[in-house]
Amino acid sequence: MRDRPACIADVHEIAAAMPHTTRIEGPKGNAIYQVGGKSFVFFRTPQPDAEDRQTGERFTDVIMIWVESEADKLALVQDPHSPFFTTERFEGHLSVLVRASRLAEIGRIELTELIQDAWLSRASKRRGERWLAEQES
Repeated sequence: MRDRPACIADVHEIAAAMPHTTRIEGPKGNAIYQVGGKSFVFFRTPQPDAEDRQTGERFTDVIMIWVESEADKLALVQDPHSPFFTTERFEGHLSVLVRASRLAEIGRIELTELIQDAWLSRASKRRGERWLAEQES
């Protein structure tokens, strides 16, 4: 199967398709996808920890995606050319950040796997096991 670049609509579609997912609106209208009351994809509002180094302008398109482990996080953020990043504010937090404007650097297949893993990291063990069993059948 040939992959295509990911886009912001893919983030919404993939996250919403996961079972037992609820989309809520943050206080500034930003989308937050949750399973069992736990966020796994979070569209951030502009924050001082994510800004353009040259202009100081806060990024308005940052998406936070949970990961299962620190090793998974490091694998995504250690390459300086990767679209994934983190900030000091998220040191020790099991999530990565990505700008919507850089999603095209990620294939839809990789994005799907990332969001599914985010869901699995936040879903109850029972829900996660049930979903994984359904994928194998």
